[in-house]
Amino acid sequence: MTFDETSLARWLRDGGREEGDPIPAATVVLVRDGATGVETLMLRKNSKIAFGGMWVFPGGRVDDADRQGAPDLEAAARRAAAREAVEEADLAVDADSMELISHWLPPAVAPKRYATWFFVAPAPEGGLVTIDGGEIHDSAWLGAADALAKRDVGEFELAPPTWMTLHYLADFDSVDSLMADARPREPVWYQTEILRVAEGMAAMWHGDVAYRGDDPDAPGPRHRLLMLEAGWRLDRTI
Repeated sequence: MTFDETSLARWLRDGGREEGDPIPAATVVLVRDGATGVETLMLRKNSKIAFGGMWVFPGGRVDDADRQGAPDLEAAARRAAAREAVEEADLAVDADSMELISHWLPPAVAPKRYATWFFVAPAPEGGLVTIDGGEIHDSAWLGAADALAKRDVGEFELAPPTWMTLHYLADFDSVDSLMADARPREPVWYQTEILRVAEGMAAMWHGDVAYRGDDPDAPGPRHRLLMLEAGWRLDRTI
């Protein structure tokens, strides 16, 4: 399974709502220490709903109830992420334990768009993952490198924000070291653009020579994810 034009179209289509401003959403990357390093909880969506068939982290849109009494949208997003962890995986997560690591917007041309807050948090100790078999069809605790490898051999389908988050997690061998990095870390704000390059398709972000419409094959700084048949590769020189 590859992230081809059909997968790209589905990611763009399911990335938010049909009109108006992007709708706020949140996801929580739950992590625990495994035998070979950090493991994260991944869920496979029902193929008939938004992001169908893709492996994702627990998450969903920010509801009105999440906003009630919240001092700002980030606080509401934290509540939404914690609520979704319960609804999708039956795991109770303290919203205050979450650290914001990134914020994502699909391309501006997408007919549907979520503005998604990505948080990371230690998984609750002793928590047993339970899925409903409806919205979520499968779950797995995986090392980040293992999840990325499964994408490259066609076992997993991932969207670019999920791939980039796993790439970040892969640098750490323990939850303590990951959270120590995440706490003071300045969150990265991504607005994705998708362009064709000589090698295939690429997701591009601020700082890339081709961001905002320049020649994607021109020499210059790179900040892009190359989504190739042979595998995905981050090309970053900034």
